[in-house]
Amino acid sequence: MRAGADKSGTLTRVTDSSYGISYDAEAVHLPHLMKLFASAWWTAERTEAEARGILSGSDVVVSVVARPAERLVAFARVLTDRTYLAVVLDVIVAPEVRGEGIGAMVMDAVLAHPWVAGVRSVELVCQPDLVAFYERWGFTQQVGQSRLMRRTADPSLTSQ
Repeated sequence: MRAGADKSGTLTRVTDSSYGISYDAEAVHLPHLMKLFASAWWTAERTEAEARGILSGSDVVVSVVARPAERLVAFARVLTDRTYLAVVLDVIVAPEVRGEGIGAMVMDAVLAHPWVAGVRSVELVCQPDLVAFYERWGFTQQVGQSRLMRRTADPSLTSQ
């Protein structure tokens, strides 16, 4: 299944018997998001207040729910200026559905959104074991002389 968006960026549901994809940040069920966040090392300590801020402050939110229970099984978000740069963040797939193509559904939906599809550069940070996954969409480790720099109060983001 490939996701797509209309001109306004609205994608409410893609027809599929097992999963639904949405760009609607307000439709994300916060307790489900907190459970999904708990499954990833970099989001496990986030609070509900922080999650609400993430949802309201992101330019694009993609969620995947398993039907018929409408249980959140994947999430991603994007910050973008809609012209030059989009940064993909927090791509998370629930452990019990990894390997079923859900991550690909998320990335297809992220990159199909008009606020992302038209920008000059889409960037993300990932762990080494996910490089090959993101390369399928044209992401590369070849970034010229650029280096990732970070200022953070979260020690888990700077440890080896």
